[in-house]
Amino acid sequence: MIARALLFVSGVAMLTIPAAAQTSRHVLKGDSVAIYNLVGELRVEGGSGGDVVVEVQRGGADAAKLDIQSGPLRGRETLRIVYPDDVILMPDWGRGWNTTMHVRDDGTFGDDNGWDEGGRHHRGWSGEGHEVRITGRSRDGLEAFADLHVTVPKGKAVGLYLGVGKAFVTNVDGTIRVSVASADVAADRTRGSLRIQTGSGNVDLRTASGDVSLGTGSGDITVTGVDGSTLRLDTGSGNVTVRDGKATKVHVETGSGDIDVTSASGDELSFETGSGAVDVALVSTFSSLHIETGSGDVTLKVPPTLGAEVDLDTGSGDIDLGGLTLQVRRIEHDHVRGTLGDGKGRVSVETGSGNVHLQKL
Repeated sequence: MIARALLFVSGVAMLTIPAAAQTSRHVLKGDSVAIYNLVGELRVEGGSGGDVVVEVQRGGADAAKLDIQSGPLRGRETLRIVYPDDVILMPDWGRGWNTTMHVRDDGTFGDDNGWDEGGRHHRGWSGEGHEVRITGRSRDGLEAFADLHVTVPKGKAVGLYLGVGKAFVTNVDGTIRVSVASADVAADRTRGSLRIQTGSGNVDLRTASGDVSLGTGSGDITVTGVDGSTLRLDTGSGNVTVRDGKATKVHVETGSGDIDVTSASGDELSFETGSGAVDVALVSTFSSLHIETGSGDVTLKVPPTLGAEVDLDTGSGDIDLGGLTLQVRRIEHDHVRGTLGDGKGRVSVETGSGNVHLQKL
């Protein structure tokens, strides 16, 4: 039985229900599950046992109107927080919030709603459902949110879908996908496959083992201590910082922003920015490396044992070989081709406007 307390105001007894009355616990069975929530904080942690467990804490003046639904949908077990309004208010979060997204009538979104397979956002989705606005700028609407605490046993495949709020993923071992419309996402000590995509917000990952793909439409990406076969980082507008990143294939791309990579290693590496500086320091040899920026300086630090065919090109800028011994086939102030060491690898650097610096690590 839920404990209740009586509050006397001006001689009138008022029944108050504590916050615990808005908390519920849900068990999702199966190896593949999906969780959907439009507004709130999402915390995901490793767990024991055989099932994914979700604790839901509803809040806001209209918290009681939220409908928690569960059951199989499109081939996996789901938990969905359904908001019975097309306008959701967030007065305590500040008036700056204003996000519009499409939501199906069953409370799902984000899996094929506004995202393509490459993790990029598009607005052409025209499936079933309705448009929902999450805002701090309106006076009318549903004032409610739900904070979720999710525990994930080892080996599960979990899709986590959040509209607006914050997301944290800690010490999880499995196949994890986090899809967010507008929120910062932080993750640490993950193992397995991790994919994070946010339409707007920063992504911060610390200590991960396995395949990693991180993307944001607008925001910075910071990665520290990753070891896996694939590392893919993509932001439409923002800086990308990598410290101690190791993967067989590494691809980093930003539409506008700087790329700063330190103590990294891989076999096939690519770093691209439409506008920004690129500073890359590699601690081991590789098969291929491509660096490209539309406008910005490029600094590349390589191990002294590197052997590669080298092609350095700048539309407007200078090239500095930094004392490296290069068997030159072509040399101009803006274009250098030659062979470094045994020439087994390949280095291609191109900048539309900026200087190129090649240095020994």
